[in-house]
Amino acid sequence: MNKYQYKVQGVDYDVEIEEVEGNVAKVVVNGVRFDVELKQPINPASTLKKVRVEAPKTVARPAVAPAAAPAAEKPAAAGTGQTIKAPLPGTITDVKVNVGDTVKQGDVVLVLEAMKMQNNIESEYSGTVTSITVKAGESVMEGSVLLTIG
Repeated sequence: MNKYQYKVQGVDYDVEIEEVEGNVAKVVVNGVRFDVELKQPINPASTLKKVRVEAPKTVARPAVAPAAAPAAEKPAAAGTGQTIKAPLPGTITDVKVNVGDTVKQGDVVLVLEAMKMQNNIESEYSGTVTSITVKAGESVMEGSVLLTIG
């Protein structure tokens, strides 16, 4: 496995190339696995060090099964419930809720800055915040779990 560090528009990315087979590279970017389709096949043994990382033509996202909803009578355990994920890469500028807060569908739970624009991230669910996995100033990738609502 080859590990690399890149900075794109001021955001740091840790990239691990796990395997290259034909024109598909299996990579992990900041802990998220991707299958990247290359424009042309490469021989990983002889040319991997010469590969220039470009924007992938297509990216297959890992399938994530939805979490089961907790029973209504019991309080949700920390980190259980439905996840709110980053809709695009950016930087968290404000977390509007705390663990234990009750939120309704449509409530703004945090603010994500992407491409110099402030994006209000709204809760897709009603419930209690069971975990928050980000803090203000932190950079996130598209699809990163931001918080969980049980």
